[in-house]
Amino acid sequence: MNFAIRGQQIDVTEAMKDYVDKKLGRLERYFDSPPVSDGTVTLSVNRGQHTVEVTIPLPGLILRAEDRSEDMYSSIDSVVDKLERQIRKHKTKLNRKFRQEGSLKSFFVEDPTAAALAVAEDADIEHELDELEVVRNKRFLLKPMDVEEAILQMNMIGHTFFVFSNVDTQEVNVVYRRDDGKYGLIEQE
Repeated sequence: MNFAIRGQQIDVTEAMKDYVDKKLGRLERYFDSPPVSDGTVTLSVNRGQHTVEVTIPLPGLILRAEDRSEDMYSSIDSVVDKLERQIRKHKTKLNRKFRQEGSLKSFFVEDPTAAALAVAEDADIEHELDELEVVRNKRFLLKPMDVEEAILQMNMIGHTFFVFSNVDTQEVNVVYRRDDGKYGLIEQE
């Protein structure tokens, strides 16, 4: 797997690049063949918090994890652990639901010795999957508005995101508040 490693408000040293490559290299053992797409790693520092974001695009699936702490190396370790949990969760889900040939299941390694060691972890993951339950359902009318009005509405109700019908594009969009205090917009392709 190849990763594009970049820094925001930080100079990425060779030691950091080597550490990221070494740690993310552990993920290759979960795949039959390494993914051909390139992943991205963003290292940043903001107010003393060291943030690591990793995105690995796969066909039909995107693995993404983020972690922040007071130490860059511990953030890297935590983000790799999160990615490993995601891969195991997807593998368990695929084994449970998609048993046909040619599905995403073919990306993940089938190792009988590792499966014996991961029985306890799989039980935890299945418990997590069982907890993925919708506990509330809301229905509402999407009022056509522009992005600025949607941000104002979001702030008025005190939420971190707001779904609306964009008056300019006639499509459903989402505005959200980012961790840095700024706003983001999600649009359909």
